[in-house]
Amino acid sequence: MSTLTAASSPADEMTGIVGFAARSIEALGEWGVGLFTLPETVFPPIPSEVILPLAGFLTRQGTMNLGLVFVTSTLGAYLGALALYFLGAKVGLERSIRLLSKLPLVDRSDFETAHDWLRRHGKSAIFFGRLLPGVRSLISLPAGAQRMHLGTFSLFTIAGSGIWNGALLGFGALLGRQYTMVEQYSRYLNYAVYGGLALFVVWLVVRYVRRKRTAGQTQ
Repeated sequence: MSTLTAASSPADEMTGIVGFAARSIEALGEWGVGLFTLPETVFPPIPSEVILPLAGFLTRQGTMNLGLVFVTSTLGAYLGALALYFLGAKVGLERSIRLLSKLPLVDRSDFETAHDWLRRHGKSAIFFGRLLPGVRSLISLPAGAQRMHLGTFSLFTIAGSGIWNGALLGFGALLGRQYTMVEQYSRYLNYAVYGGLALFVVWLVVRYVRRKRTAGQTQ
């Protein structure tokens, strides 16, 4: 197992999609982390569960500032949530769902789940929803459609996003103390990402087939 040297970049020790993400983060810097977290509200290029631990790791190597990464990642998450909030407020829930459900890998039932979560739990759903995969991405749309007070929405969104981002960044920063774990972390995280993508594709195919069967039975 190799160790990091002064002449090499920490990201150079990583391989696969994790290595690509690490090198992208290193190249774009702290504000690039915010750009990665912004589109996660609907269709993330790479999940925050991968991006933020890597960013936290790189801060321990002196590549980036941990405080600034926390600010930019939380700002990116908030701006992405705000975009969905204003979409819901502007065109309404039903039209927003019809529009966004046309995007790849997005289904109407995902939005309906987020809407039901908000209906059952009220304002607290914004805070706790930011800590739950699936709900975290789409809870902002029904909040906007219901015209939740913008200050309340912003406060709970920033607080929930800050806790989520801080936990993932903290994990990466702790890992950054163990230089010899870099290759091992990269290898196993790659396995997890590829496995997760494979399961996600299978789930999409199964859901598509079920929807087609249901549509055929109702005709």
